[in-house]
Amino acid sequence: MAEFSEAHDELRTVAREVLNGLSPLVTGGTAPLPADWDVMAASGWLGLEVPEAYDGAGATVAEVAVILHELGRAAVASPYLGSVVLGVGALNLLEPRPQVAEMLESVASGRECTAVVLPTGAECLAAPAAPFTLRRDGRGLVLNGAADFVPDATEADRLLIVAGDPDGGPVIVQVGTGQPGLQLSPQPVIDLTRRLALVRAVDVEIDAAAVFTFAHDPPGSCARLLDRGAVATACDSLGVAEAVLEATVAYVEVRHQFGRPVGSFQAVKHACADMLVQVTVGRELVEQAVVAVASGADDAWIAVSQAKSHVGQSAVEVAGKAMQLHGGIGYTWERGIHTFLKRATLNRSFFGSPSAHRRRLGARFT
Repeated sequence: MAEFSEAHDELRTVAREVLNGLSPLVTGGTAPLPADWDVMAASGWLGLEVPEAYDGAGATVAEVAVILHELGRAAVASPYLGSVVLGVGALNLLEPRPQVAEMLESVASGRECTAVVLPTGAECLAAPAAPFTLRRDGRGLVLNGAADFVPDATEADRLLIVAGDPDGGPVIVQVGTGQPGLQLSPQPVIDLTRRLALVRAVDVEIDAAAVFTFAHDPPGSCARLLDRGAVATACDSLGVAEAVLEATVAYVEVRHQFGRPVGSFQAVKHACADMLVQVTVGRELVEQAVVAVASGADDAWIAVSQAKSHVGQSAVEVAGKAMQLHGGIGYTWERGIHTFLKRATLNRSFFGSPSAHRRRLGARFT
């Protein structure tokens, strides 16, 4: 990305060296390989946005975006979205408390994984209200509600659940994954590199100390969390599209038909050029969205929706075209293109589909 600093380029180079060997394009693609969480922690990737006082790097979402992009390029499985992008993002929005500092240190060190429970489908844009509610009864505070397709909940040591407080406004409720009344049900999806779950709370007793308030503007803080999820998915999709485009160009240069490389055929050239245009436009939109979110701009959602709507769709189209241009081998498990297509397909609907984001953008003019 053009405006990223030299430090970002170095971070990207290191991340690519670490993750490239896990890519289905390298391993053969029969099964996605997980990223080594300890290696990611030792590399400092888990604590990029954690304040330096809590053993983090004190960086911004712009640095996290570099890692997200490379995770997409390699199509590796990891709980980075749930624990770092959303988990650390949520913790940084809370009122400072010793428990918050402890959780930030745990995530940065890799000792614990945290998952944030909030809507991830099209409904997150139409009605971003908390899917859980807190109420008081004779026992104290009780949590009820449900959310599906929650990223990385089954791998988490603790959940940060966005809930409606009985006194008004959303809050964050910390819940242990083994707490009575809490149900976690894995939800298989087309993308084998993701771990999603249905989270249901049925009269879960909550200690008052486990309820955390947002430092500023609770509804706006929840909206910013959803925008983080959307821009993170856009970064991932951009990485997916770039990886399959590069793999396709390399393949058509060496694959021969009728005594010449198939890349010399005009139809193949045009297809690759169209893919490059989609990736280039997506790269610019994602850069703008990352900068807007990192700056905390009130209208950052506009750039986020522009990036998510374009890249969410174009990554699926680029991956699909890559399969076609690879010919028969593109449809085999061994080549690994299918892993990227499936990942792009899930990303398209994650944190709002392209049509949902376009409706949000269009609502500005009605």
